[in-house]
Amino acid sequence: QLKLEVHDIGASTYGELPDLSKTNPAHDIVFTFNGTTSGVRVPNLDWIKDDREGLVMCDATSAIFAMDMAPWHKMDVITYSWQKVLGGEGAHGMLILGPRAVQRLESFTPDRALPKIFRLTKDGKLIKDIFEGATINTPSMLCVEDYLDALTWARGLGGLDALVAKSKANFAVVEAFVSEHSWIDFLAKEEATRSNTGVCLTLDLSGDQVKALQKLLEKENVAVDIGAYRTAPAGLRIWCGATVEKDDLAHLMEWLEWAYVVVSSDGPATSK
Repeated sequence: QLKLEVHDIGASTYGELPDLSKTNPAHDIVFTFNGTTSGVRVPNLDWIKDDREGLVMCDATSAIFAMDMAPWHKMDVITYSWQKVLGGEGAHGMLILGPRAVQRLESFTPDRALPKIFRLTKDGKLIKDIFEGATINTPSMLCVEDYLDALTWARGLGGLDALVAKSKANFAVVEAFVSEHSWIDFLAKEEATRSNTGVCLTLDLSGDQVKALQKLLEKENVAVDIGAYRTAPAGLRIWCGATVEKDDLAHLMEWLEWAYVVVSSDGPATSK
């Protein structure tokens, strides 16, 4: 309906990144910094040209507050939900615009009608009130207050650097466990592209055995909704953002080893 010319270079396999060298700096680029369905992240932003002609738009929902996303000037538009790393409500989020994005908004005239809720300009100028607290439709004040509370909590931990460090420390717990056990591995094979928030794991078990392991952990009130994304290879997804404590992850690893022994002893496991 938007009649856009789209060049998709997305990865065809879970656990892999697309070839980012194929991006065209003359085009607008839309990318996800971190993928929770496949456990991968972009390792850096070196593939984004400083002298690009197009805009770079980043979905940072499961990366922001947990990963070093600098240099920020590489991205012209950043969006993220209140949920994920700070544990806020879904269906609410933030929009960050850089100077090049504002210039585009103020110079572009759409060839179609835009609903009022999507309009960011008026008479060719950015509606700055939207970015200073004005609302078009009144959001839930309870959700707003919850997010303010989350930000206060984050500041109390030490701010952005502390949140990133905590997420990395959480990931290190899982990473150490994987390195010590041959029957479990990361879905993302390249170390530099492994997500430290939405950690995806594969096991040397059949799909049915993996489901049995998930049900066993849920029955013991250890982990809920820990299975891989529905179209991804059978496995586990473990959240390692800053709202999680590394001691709890260490306990989870012990339970995971127990559940693996129970499930794998019921029948032969298949190879990875």
